[in-house]
Amino acid sequence: MSAVTGGDTPRSPLSVLIRIRGAVPNLRPAEQRVAEAVLADPAGVSESSITSVARRCQTSETTVLRFCRAIGIGGYPELRIALARAAQWEEGDHRGPRTPVNGQILPSDSLEQIVAKITHADARAIEDTGSTLDLSSLARAVDAVARARRVDIYGVAASALVAADLHQKLHRIGLVSFSWGDSHLALTAAAVLHAGDVAIGISHTGTTVDTIDALRVARRRGATTIAITNFEGSPISAEANIRLVTAARETTFRSGAMASRIAQLAVVDCLFAGIAQRSYDQAIAALEDTNGVVRSRHGETRRAPLA
Repeated sequence: MSAVTGGDTPRSPLSVLIRIRGAVPNLRPAEQRVAEAVLADPAGVSESSITSVARRCQTSETTVLRFCRAIGIGGYPELRIALARAAQWEEGDHRGPRTPVNGQILPSDSLEQIVAKITHADARAIEDTGSTLDLSSLARAVDAVARARRVDIYGVAASALVAADLHQKLHRIGLVSFSWGDSHLALTAAAVLHAGDVAIGISHTGTTVDTIDALRVARRRGATTIAITNFEGSPISAEANIRLVTAARETTFRSGAMASRIAQLAVVDCLFAGIAQRSYDQAIAALEDTNGVVRSRHGETRRAPLA
């Protein structure tokens, strides 16, 4: 029996901030101002009245309450408690003069500071994603892929690299899988899927049109669709039967897709491990066989003759 089971995922005190970051693209403009204020200073908001927050965000108390409901919190008192816990956790996590507070890379940063900020952002992306990943959704994804006749994976740009990584992992344990980074090829591949097949779309923002379109076609064809994204309410989620949500906070150079790629790879690794565990002995044998034939291509280092 697989060790991947459903049930409630243990939630980190930071889960409220992760949830807010994930909800931002789907909030109304006034609610987005509230979200930005909360993310910029969770400790300060936790100590402020709803009236004070509304004034700071140039909006109404009703909008602040609407923001609370939009992120799944019953009211402002509950939000203050959750933010206080998150702020306390963040303060403990960032204790020490050498630990970066955020991933913003500044023109004045030394190379040492850049390394510290990048590695910190990557580590946090993995930790936050792991602490908030919905295990019941992961279990459903594992089950769907393990039973699939064929698995198609869609992703463009940096997400295409993650798609290729998942493809080669599945292929190495004997599952029929394909990775499509070209939009036309993805669409034509999706058009021949059927019930019993699985299509996986990978998009950090969840707004990549090429990936969304391919996933939509796959779903209409009856395939089980899975989205790996950082924003649960994003457009790609509407085309997915199963959603696996990352929790990455990008550094200054967002277009480089740094922390987001690391978080996606962590989810892919969890998905692959769950699938391989279903047929443990067979998967281990397949990995050893594929590793063996590749290793046979590694020539021995030849030493130069002694003079």
